[in-house]
Amino acid sequence: MSFEARLSELKIELPPAPAPAGNYLPHRRVGNLLFLAGAICLRDGRMSHTGQVGGERDLDYGREAARVCVLNALASIKGAVGSLDKVRQFVFVSGYVNAVSGFADSPLVINGASDFLVEVFGDAGRHARAAVAVTGLPKDSTVELQITVEVLPD
Repeated sequence: MSFEARLSELKIELPPAPAPAGNYLPHRRVGNLLFLAGAICLRDGRMSHTGQVGGERDLDYGREAARVCVLNALASIKGAVGSLDKVRQFVFVSGYVNAVSGFADSPLVINGASDFLVEVFGDAGRHARAAVAVTGLPKDSTVELQITVEVLPD
């Protein structure tokens, strides 16, 4: 089954690819590697998840935020290469969790993105990653993801 068909089977529609919010590219392709700019919790042009996990926000909220970010990243991939079926494998996910000082469960939050990638892409969705708690992200986003993916040659 194609990755596009898998999304359809799960009744998931990708949002439009987010536009850069500054003087940077939304993605950069080097050979067969596609490096994505950070994806935050934007949905329909508005922030869907804001605030710090471990304070006013709980783990479930953080995992939902990670899923919104990964959907935005998938939209960027599709915008860059035309179809998610051109994905060979996810290489690396850097996950940043907006959290209170001392928050130690950032991996549990970023699991919201990692689990979703495996649900859609199977083994191709498995990746190396970092999951880091920080005390602030752009627009007070609860999560930000940076993803590197290997795509099929042109």
